[in-house]
Amino acid sequence: MDNISNRLEGFTILFGVAEIFGALAVILVTVWLGYYHNGFAWRSAPAVEFNWHPVLMTIGMVFLYGNSIMVYRAFPNHSKRSLKLTHAIIHAVAFLLAIIALQAVFDSHNLAPTKIPNLYSLHSWIGLSAIILFACQLLAGLVTFLYPGLKQTFRAAYMPVHVYFGILGFVCAVASSIMGILEKSIFRKEYSSFDSETWLANFLGVVLLIFGSLVVYLVSESRYKRQPRPEDEILLTGNLE
Repeated sequence: MDNISNRLEGFTILFGVAEIFGALAVILVTVWLGYYHNGFAWRSAPAVEFNWHPVLMTIGMVFLYGNSIMVYRAFPNHSKRSLKLTHAIIHAVAFLLAIIALQAVFDSHNLAPTKIPNLYSLHSWIGLSAIILFACQLLAGLVTFLYPGLKQTFRAAYMPVHVYFGILGFVCAVASSIMGILEKSIFRKEYSSFDSETWLANFLGVVLLIFGSLVVYLVSESRYKRQPRPEDEILLTGNLE
């Protein structure tokens, strides 16, 4: 019993630290775009509309995505049915925010006085790949784990694939976010002068890296894995598999 308590205590501390850094990333990116880049608008000001892109991507594809893949380990005593639904709902919200964020960046390029090419940077390639992978994961997860007709053997066989690509998509999202911060920063001539915005942007990148590293550790460390419960075999319909 003591070993279980020590294991959970270690997780709780690291999970709390991860949440602090995740929330800090959301705050910093909002302050960065809101204070240094004229706040937020929609199509009436395409250049300012872009600011929604980093904010919504950080909230959806980093903070919510990270929390979604940690949910099974953060709440090990909850029923698997409720955790499945929570996992799916958070993923769906994150995907919706990502779609809005994509609309913002495409509008800012296409509606600019001088049209800016879309998807020309490595940041955009990796970011779009992360979103496509995320969408595939969401669809496959809904069909495999929430559809009551599939056999448990099929779900068990697919689970390692789902976990691997879920973590891969999250890593790509964090990497793309950091690359996006750098890309936007180096557009400024003042970036190399180490002004206050440079410090903020660089610190934001470090915070994202720490959050991403903690999430990957917490979801991959076998000591923190949720232990199966007898009721886990019960489907959403209440029948046994």
